[in-house]
Amino acid sequence: MSSSRPKLYLNLYWHMHQPDYRDTITGEYVLPWTYLHAIKDYTDMAFHLESNPQARATFNFVPVLLDQLEDYVEQFDNGHIRDPLLALLTKEDMKVLTLEERCLILESCFKGHHEKMLAPFEHYQCLYNMYCKLEPYGKSMFNYLSGQYMADLLVWYHLAWTGESVRRSSQLVQDLMAKGSQFTLEDRLALSGLIVELIRGLIPRYKQLETEGRIEISSTPHYHPILPLLLDFRSTRDAMPYAPLPHFSHYPGGRLRARAHIEEAQASHARRFGRAPQGMWPAEGAVSHEALSLMAEHGIQWAATGEGVLANSLYKSFDASDLPPRNQYLYQPYLVSGGQENIICFFRDDHLSDKIGFEYSNLHADSAVADFIHTLEVIQQDNNTERNAVVSVILDGENAWEYYPYNGYYFLSQLYQALTEHPDIEMTTCSQVVEKCKQPVPAISMGCLPAIAAGSWVYGSFSTWIGSSDKNKGWDLLCEAKKAYDSVLQAGKLSKKEQAACAHQLAICEGSDWFWWFGDYNSSLSVSSFDRLYRRNLGNLYRLLKLPVPPALSAAISTGSSDSDAANAGTMRRGQESA
Repeated sequence: MSSSRPKLYLNLYWHMHQPDYRDTITGEYVLPWTYLHAIKDYTDMAFHLESNPQARATFNFVPVLLDQLEDYVEQFDNGHIRDPLLALLTKEDMKVLTLEERCLILESCFKGHHEKMLAPFEHYQCLYNMYCKLEPYGKSMFNYLSGQYMADLLVWYHLAWTGESVRRSSQLVQDLMAKGSQFTLEDRLALSGLIVELIRGLIPRYKQLETEGRIEISSTPHYHPILPLLLDFRSTRDAMPYAPLPHFSHYPGGRLRARAHIEEAQASHARRFGRAPQGMWPAEGAVSHEALSLMAEHGIQWAATGEGVLANSLYKSFDASDLPPRNQYLYQPYLVSGGQENIICFFRDDHLSDKIGFEYSNLHADSAVADFIHTLEVIQQDNNTERNAVVSVILDGENAWEYYPYNGYYFLSQLYQALTEHPDIEMTTCSQVVEKCKQPVPAISMGCLPAIAAGSWVYGSFSTWIGSSDKNKGWDLLCEAKKAYDSVLQAGKLSKKEQAACAHQLAICEGSDWFWWFGDYNSSLSVSSFDRLYRRNLGNLYRLLKLPVPPALSAAISTGSSDSDAANAGTMRRGQESA
């Protein structure tokens, strides 16, 4: 039975993103994470909404991720697979693998959370045990690891990366898991066929859910750049007053580049989903007053960021010496005023969001869901106003689930069921909240922020992307490349097609992910992969500009840490620093 108190609107917001893993000159994928998350997480997340018609949520799809999903389908359709790992799955004769191909299989096919994605499968664990016994022998171990071993390992890796909803519905997956070993070319081709059909169906599935009014789909500036830093490096110092900055005083032509990312995202979204997005998750929830104003100028009605940004913005807006308890200011949207256009901003509940991202994977689904619901009930009971509270739970929608049993299947199923059955909690989308705020007698209170303190969802600052020697070096290398880009384009010696290729390559280099991975809080193996890819991307920009590649791009920017147990392998971070 519903209580007499105001209800609580739960604004559940899942962010889906992978950077561009392609070498734009060769067309080859350097890392396989886009298609692996597609067959595991993007499929499962759609399934849970399809399975509960009363559930509501917002999904954010970064355009560069969608570009790659469409590219994978195109690869299958034209019969030329440019992802080397995926191509090996369908290699006709596994007895004639090159040393490079064998190394790629072994280096790739044990990546994943072993406790949840490898140990549950006896045959997969057996393959791993064999590798561990032979690994000390170096390359001579290949004398013992046959082509059939490699075929079985490839199949099991892809089976482990299929979503739980796929395992429960696909007879093929069930048959392959039951077979366990000695997989044939026919088996591998069938699995490859399933992979492409899963990827092919993703955009239509989410589009259908939005058409039915069950989800909202938002976007991000196209290649996931940190907009405030493109606009002004000095915005860093709102939250980090003494942070060292890159040698370049600003990113050359940053405002034009920021506009281009926003406009390309809007065009991409309209083409894929039939209309421009109403809202945006700015990459990494990174905002500044200038960045939000720029989005508002482009017709974006709402954006979202982290709780730390709200606290810093309240201090900045009202010159406060202290803040009231967080339940008195956090659970409402805010109108960010100033400039010609206004925009509504949602602020993430760091505690609840991080519980899903980092804590609930260690609990039984019943206990995790009970804790989540209880936390929401306490927030509702503490609401002493006549208006309904809005709780924004915002987090990565892909990387957390490999740490959950069964890819989070039981947790998400029970969570959606408990939320939709609760009398005082209503699941909603960001735009639905915006509409409620516009009603003559709004059921939701909305605060007003005259000023925004620049920052991101991580710690309320930009410390993950700028302010250390290696991150700043990454920015300086990018600024040098942008200067070269501007000079070559101003000379007018490139054709329109060549100019477009250069602009595309520059946009990839401007993405946030490269700077995320620079730092000793990430494992050296992960840092090395992204460091090499970033320098390859910068080198390709110079090649497309028909300029020599600077020698500086031959040296590593960051080495990371030897600690391989970094939280969730570096793919996620908490909104607030651990106590």
